[in-house]
Amino acid sequence: MPAPDRIIRMKTVLARTGLSKSTLYRKMAEGTFPPRLKISVNGAGWHESDIDRWIADPVRWRPKVEAGHGR
Repeated sequence: MPAPDRIIRMKTVLARTGLSKSTLYRKMAEGTFPPRLKISVNGAGWHESDIDRWIADPVRWRPKVEAGHGR
């Protein structure tokens, strides 16, 4: 059974990517960085697998197309 995809928070994402907070927000607005997930009223995070995919190839990263949606 595969391990569940962890949700990681801002501090971890910044440390793993080396981006500043303002650059991360700009890239999210441009659609070149994975979007945040709302996990509570005041909390948000990212799927660790999405961040891993972005780190592996930041230039060509694109959101996954969900089955049955889009192309």
